[in-house]
Amino acid sequence: MRVVIAEDLFLLRDGLVRMLEAFGFEIAAAVDNGPELSRALKELEPDVAVVDVRLPPSFSDEGLQCALEARRRRPGLPVLVLSQHVEQLYARELLADGTGGVGYLLKDRVFDAEQFTDAVRRVAAGGTAMDPQVIQQLLSRRSQEAPMAKLTGREREVMELMAQGRSNAAIATQLVVTERAVAKHTSNIFGKLGLPPSDDDNRRVLAVLAYLDGSDRG
Repeated sequence: MRVVIAEDLFLLRDGLVRMLEAFGFEIAAAVDNGPELSRALKELEPDVAVVDVRLPPSFSDEGLQCALEARRRRPGLPVLVLSQHVEQLYARELLADGTGGVGYLLKDRVFDAEQFTDAVRRVAAGGTAMDPQVIQQLLSRRSQEAPMAKLTGREREVMELMAQGRSNAAIATQLVVTERAVAKHTSNIFGKLGLPPSDDDNRRVLAVLAYLDGSDRG
């Protein structure tokens, strides 16, 4: 699996390279600025990109803008954002096309190599890997308005775990319920948000987007 890494801090960039190589990933490129990231994503066509939000030369949203542009050129390009902060607008934009293959992790909440490499593999396979705090912030906006108000407390818990990229089995373990119960909650969520029931990862992302779009219209 070929990975492009974009991180301006040398120690963190080098650490990511060494860790991913130790877990069998091939590093196609490791860059420290926006223009080099754009070039690498266009020319090397990696299986997944691990991208910091703020890169030179602007140190604003350079990294994420490059990743979003690359996804416009190559729909579904897997992108895992690794950031210090939750940039709600961009987290939502990454999810917006519904194609999956997206992740958003907070640097200070990545606690071990297996957790991180599992997220990289999940995103590369077309799934999602969202930090719970990112999901909480996305879902906190006007959370009492329709359609979120239609969901029960348990359904909200299931939806948040779905958006993190958890499988039904993992959700069942987390909530100490049966997989059958999780499947029922999932079906209810899709129904209340106007989405046909499905186990597809992209459909799970659309469940979060349905809430966000509904909040904006409220």
